[in-house]
Amino acid sequence: MSGPPARETASPLQLCRIMRPDDANIVGNVHGGIILKMIEEAGCIVGTRHCNTQSGDRCMAALVRVEKTEFLFPMFIGEVAHVTAEITYTSKHSLEVQVKVIAENILTGAKKLANKAALWYVPCSLQNVNNVMDVPPIKYTSEEQEEQGRNRYDAQKLERVETKARTEEVVPPPPNPEDPPKEQHTVSFSQSSLIHLVGPSDCTLHHYVHGGVTMKLMDEVAGIVAARHCSTNIVTASVDAINFHRKINKGCVVTVTGRLTFVSNKSMEIEVLVDASSLVEADKYRAVSAFFTYISLDKDNKPLSVPPLKIDGEEEQRRFDEGNARYLQNKAKRLADKQRQQ
Repeated sequence: MSGPPARETASPLQLCRIMRPDDANIVGNVHGGIILKMIEEAGCIVGTRHCNTQSGDRCMAALVRVEKTEFLFPMFIGEVAHVTAEITYTSKHSLEVQVKVIAENILTGAKKLANKAALWYVPCSLQNVNNVMDVPPIKYTSEEQEEQGRNRYDAQKLERVETKARTEEVVPPPPNPEDPPKEQHTVSFSQSSLIHLVGPSDCTLHHYVHGGVTMKLMDEVAGIVAARHCSTNIVTASVDAINFHRKINKGCVVTVTGRLTFVSNKSMEIEVLVDASSLVEADKYRAVSAFFTYISLDKDNKPLSVPPLKIDGEEEQRRFDEGNARYLQNKAKRLADKQRQQ
């Protein structure tokens, strides 16, 4: 029995918005969380539109994973962000959306590719959020394009299974202000948490938190950790894959915790974990996890050296070694990509 006929790929969605002072830090760099939120909004719109081109229950695309996201150039107050989202692969129950962000200086007309990301969504029925619906297939320009998409799908599916082992790790509470001050440049010195009560404005039509809202909170915490470690201007350089393990309901309290795991000469890796708990039920769970990479900048936006991280104990050493392995792997991948482009 053949499946539903493939549809033409939905037209790319384009959003644009000027960056305002409340989108940036005190030196004018736009927060990475603002960009991540715009990326997710564009992905959600194009994904939801596509999934509702078929008959049956109406649905909304729910974010389940964001692949490694590179922040290629910083954005500044007054620049215009042009966000383009396009569906590039569909499986039976999920779809991949690739997003690019172009930064435009409207005074000079200069444009630059600031960000690019790949996001995975599943369509959830508006009648029953636990009912994941089928995704209308798209047409591919070639068999090679479809095979490449299938390979990306298989890879992210495998990695999601592997990351579940970390989802139940208990994070130590942040330092008590009444405790003696921690030694500077240690993990405990910069570890930070934010607590947020989920309100209606944070949520989708399903009354679950938008993925973009969660990512913005995560970036804010990671930025606090990086700034405490460096005491300089800091910006998001990249985000490793963000895995959304469970939905977060309206009315939940989310605790977003960030801690340094690895520091190189000019970058910091920060693990960010999001725990959700109900105000009325004894249910606390790990909802989201990711690694953010930050760099330190001088007054001319040039990279600065980062203070070394002081390790205390076997557990911190283990996380540091794992972070070093990710750092070397990402460095080798960037080098290979650069050589291919030459």
